[in-house]
Amino acid sequence: LSNLGGGGANTNANLFGLSNLGGGGVNVNVNGGGGNPVSAPGVGIGVGLPSSSSSSISMGMGGGVGAPANGPAGAPSAGGSSGVGGVEELLPLVIHLTNPEEREGVLLELSKKRESFPDLAPILWHTYGTVAALLQEIVSIYPLLSPPTLTAHASNRVCNALALLQCVASHPDTRSLFLSAHVPLYLYPFLNTQSKSRPFEYLRLTSLGVVGALVKMDDPDVINFLLQTEIIPLCLRIMETGSELSKTVATFIVQKILLDEIGLSYVCATAERFYAVSTVLNNMIGILVLSPSVRLLKHIVRCYLRLSDNVRAREALRQCLPISLRDETFGNALRDDVTVKKWLSQLLSAVGPPANNPAGAGGVMDGATGGSGGLSVGGAGGNNGLGGGSLDLTSN
Repeated sequence: LSNLGGGGANTNANLFGLSNLGGGGVNVNVNGGGGNPVSAPGVGIGVGLPSSSSSSISMGMGGGVGAPANGPAGAPSAGGSSGVGGVEELLPLVIHLTNPEEREGVLLELSKKRESFPDLAPILWHTYGTVAALLQEIVSIYPLLSPPTLTAHASNRVCNALALLQCVASHPDTRSLFLSAHVPLYLYPFLNTQSKSRPFEYLRLTSLGVVGALVKMDDPDVINFLLQTEIIPLCLRIMETGSELSKTVATFIVQKILLDEIGLSYVCATAERFYAVSTVLNNMIGILVLSPSVRLLKHIVRCYLRLSDNVRAREALRQCLPISLRDETFGNALRDDVTVKKWLSQLLSAVGPPANNPAGAGGVMDGATGGSGGLSVGGAGGNNGLGGGSLDLTSN
């Protein structure tokens, strides 16, 4: 369990039973706020509103990460419907993906029209050589990640390939195949980048969109798969150091993992895992006090509320829940959001009044003291490695 660069990230990687992430923290710089999409030629990602760029990945964070509309499983559509492409138009494009000279134009065309083809995902997956061509697009830019030399053109091209993989990830007929082939692992080097440039930001956001499309399906197999990978520490790092948009998508992914029973049990299995997640959430709340974001606060509160469903975590939250969630700090920001106010009220009711905390107010965690008997709020202490702390997922 080793080799996760970046301050404070080693503990997260080790305690979640992970290794070999490499690199430092993630810092992103993208100008997007108020629900407006951030877009560039070929790449668009919007939280709350769909993007209008030529190749867009739309993430409606209120109800989840939006995946392309897929028709019912079964025979391919015959075409002819208004706004819906038929197999006659789709197949030649898919076949041309295996031609390196035509691939870039085909990627752009398919990514723009992917919502018009209900059968795109199964046809992509089962057509000879097409998935290999998409993976070739991904691995071909690995050398551009470190040192960071990724250009806008290269970023747009690979994001178009990722948009097609998002179709495969969200389609019920191909999702399990997508996971069995461990395709999401090819995206993790993108999530682990640290460059602040826009090409890298779009790459991270589009990669998060693929993972978001997976967790949106509420499939236990997806959660089982993700818990055995680096996704939680990667998301935690982005939640701490990313742009608001990156933080929102990463927090949504952690939220969906926590909403699964296995995911909640996994995070609450040890004090250190709980501490890693709750500390990041606490730090995010501290930042939101200075610059409120309702869309981000919504997912943070939902994560806290879900953690409170675990008995030991609920007791720990009595001590470490930020004081700004207990008072009226966010009263003005939430005055028009009934849902978040309801969640916050439920959270405070479940957690109860704050416990006596000799370390001071504000919900700051003290040093970890708990053994195997339960969760304790606290820092890393002298036991960061968490040997034997991993959760056996095979029996679930």
